[in-house]
Order: sequence, then C-alpha cells, then structure tokens
Amino acid sequence: MMDGFKEAFILNFVKENRYMFIVKGLFVTIEVTFFAIILGIIIGFILALAKLSNFKIGKIKILSVLASTYIDVIRGTPAVVQLLIIYYIIFGSIDIPKVTVAVIAFGINSGAYVAEIVRAGILAVDKGQMEAGRSLGFSYGATMRYIIMPQAIKNILPALVNEFIVLLKETAIVGYIALEDLTKGGDIIRSRTFDPYMPLLTVAVIYLILTTVLSKLLGKLERRMRQGDSH
Repeated sequence: MMDGFKEAFILNFVKENRYMFIVKGLFVTIEVTFFAIILGIIIGFILALAKLSNFKIGKIKILSVLASTYIDVIRGTPAVVQLLIIYYIIFGSIDIPKVTVAVIAFGINSGAYVAEIVRAGILAVDKGQMEAGRSLGFSYGATMRYIIMPQAIKNILPALVNEFIVLLKETAIVGYIALEDLTKGGDIIRSRTFDPYMPLLTVAVIYLILTTVLSKLLGKLERRMRQGDSH
C-alpha cells in the first residue's frame, strides 16, 4: 500500500515538477481572494450606506434604489456567469491580466453580500446610539464613524468570516477564464497523469486548511475585540 502511495505521489507531484502547478495555483487563489475581499468590503460598506441613505430626488430615495438594484442583480445571478460576462463582454476587447479580472468579478460579487451584512449590523445597533451621538454635538457622519460603525462591525464579524470563507471557495471557478488557480492546477495534473485521486484530494485538503486557518485567525480577532469591550 505504501509503495502504491509513493508511486502515485512521485507520478503526480515529483515527476516533471508537477507540484509547481499546485504551488503556483495556491498563490493565485490566495492573491485573488485577498484582493477580492478588500474590494468586496469597500463596495459593501458603500452600498450599505447608500441603501440606508435618505437622499431623495422627488419621492424616490435614489441611492437606496440604485444600491438595492445592484444587490438584487448580483445576488440573483450565478458568480460564474458574472465572471464570464466581466471577462468576455466588459473586458473582452481590453488586454487586462486575468487575475485582475477575477479580483474585480469576485469583489463585485462579494460586495453585494457584504452590503447586506453591514446594513443588518448597522440596523441592529440601538437607535438611541445615534440620538446620543447627535446630542453630544457629533454630526451624522461622525456619529456613524465613531459610535455606530464600531458596534456594527463587532456584530457582523462572524457573518463576514463566513462570507470570506465562501469567497475563498468560490474562486475555484476561475478556471472558466483559463486562470490557473489551485483547482485548475490539480486538474492539470489529473489530465497529465490520468489519476484523479491524489491531485484532486490534495486540492480539497489545501482548501480545507485555508478555510480553517482563516476561520481561526478571524475568530481570534473577534475574541480580542470582545475582550477589549470588557476592559
């Protein structure tokens, strides 16, 4: 049994340095996920504030309507379709790195989900907090920044962790635009060795490790924030 495992390991990873497909793919997956998370957070906070905005044109809360439309469209269509539209239609005639396209696509997708998480977190903060801030002389923006948002972020941290984990796993579809991420790397090895077990199971284990590490790190951050409140 060990001899068979050794032969399979050599065939899939050692021969022709095929392990590099996994290594390079892992870096691509981490790169896309990291920058997509940052973009998603920025878009999400902007959309959440826009959806809660009272700015009106006539009787229509124009920013709220635009934000709601964006969120409904993005959440109502598959991520893979959005990726293909952005790659083949929006950037089809532009020479742009595939990694950048993937970051934009997943950032836009994640932003819609983050927006709803942030909006729910803001609404969960007691309304008296806003009134207290205004009574102390803070402007609306200052009250949101120093009083409302810190409490909202603490409330939504677990949901944000889940969204980041989902985003990490969703990046596995970037192979549709021929970007060699972790999943694509494992599939390339499979296509060359005709052994689906070791490369694909290895990819699955790496994803499991990544999601576990991400969950643990953000869990520690959440606990530290709660400890800060107790002091």
